[in-house]
Amino acid sequence: MNILILGGGGREHALAWAIRQNPKCDRLIVAPGNAGIAAIARCAGLAIEDGPAVVAFCEEQAIDLVVIGPEAPLAAGVADALRTAGIPVFGPSRAAAMLEASKAFTKEICDACGAPTAAWARFTDATPAHAHIARTGAPIVIKADGLAAGKGVTVAMTEAEATDAIDAAFGGAFGAAGAEVVIEEFMEGEEASFFVLCDGNTCLPIGTAQDHKRVGDGDTGPNTGGMGAYSPAPVLTEALQAQVMAEIVQPTVAEMARRGTPFQGVLYAGLMIRDGQARLVEYNVRFGDPECQVLMMRLGAQALDLIHACAEGRLAEVAVNWADDHALTVVLAAEGYPGDYAKGSVIAGLDALPEDSAQMLFHAGTAQRDGQVVANGGRVLAATGRGATLAEARDRAYALAEAVDWPQGFMRRDIGWRAL
Repeated sequence: MNILILGGGGREHALAWAIRQNPKCDRLIVAPGNAGIAAIARCAGLAIEDGPAVVAFCEEQAIDLVVIGPEAPLAAGVADALRTAGIPVFGPSRAAAMLEASKAFTKEICDACGAPTAAWARFTDATPAHAHIARTGAPIVIKADGLAAGKGVTVAMTEAEATDAIDAAFGGAFGAAGAEVVIEEFMEGEEASFFVLCDGNTCLPIGTAQDHKRVGDGDTGPNTGGMGAYSPAPVLTEALQAQVMAEIVQPTVAEMARRGTPFQGVLYAGLMIRDGQARLVEYNVRFGDPECQVLMMRLGAQALDLIHACAEGRLAEVAVNWADDHALTVVLAAEGYPGDYAKGSVIAGLDALPEDSAQMLFHAGTAQRDGQVVANGGRVLAATGRGATLAEARDRAYALAEAVDWPQGFMRRDIGWRAL
């Protein structure tokens, strides 16, 4: 098979790494890719949010399967263009991607199908939003309705924080994504992530994970796109997974089908767990980053078979073969992230690092410049380890992270602390 992956981050490097191991993969192209991906696949310059351009590229390159990594091409309807052209694609339509592209849309779906989630209200103007905060008090959660690269959510512990978050959103801090704001009840408990493949009809759970959103040790500081993750998530017991499938995922997928917008791709349910019950925090319609790194580390080559079956509507024919193992990933980020940070610093010594099925350094924000690998983003690398226990996976991940020669980077030192 000739396979095209759209994206250029740590998630896409992990997908490429797993797919490359499958003997069914003949040619692998990643657009735009990054310095790490370039070692295992051809990187191509392509406008990945331009559906007709992606279709034309696929036809030129005889692509048999497209795997869409990030949310932006999904929201732009690239999967629709590919399906219309008869090219198998892993990723939902623009209409189905609204489950991530609009917080209010997801809440409406939850209301329609009875999925447990936080109480909510939506606002298009700051004044009534402020009045709502005055009535309900804090803690409370403020969300920009649209796609804000993981940075549009504020968990406000005081009313002042909440009003500041509202003013930031309506003041343009998140661009068009903040033109509408969703205000939600604050849910207490433990967060976890649940990943389910859906082909429009069949739903196949493919793993659990927990990530660390805040920038500092002890889960302190501002939210980021994720500073590390581990899989499986101990809090998501088999009984809880059954509850999530029965009360949240399957009703959502049924409601999407009822509306004529069947969901095809990976549905990533962010959950809050308390007193043995899960409620939905939000949906993403693609693999999380860095959760994808730990999932792919555990799935390996079978990831391609599962993704291919999903794209072709054959999920009922396949199963996931889980090893009794654990994986943990540690993000190395540029100093200053998630605020202002510099690009272009040199990362040395990468060629000497071990890479195998037990440890892998995934590139997230890197580029090649004058024969050197340089930092080209906020989250730059994801040192990932796998082991028979979570402690073993953690030790491998941190040993790999410590071996990276990059003085301009930093990492959290406590990834996995809840489980460990």
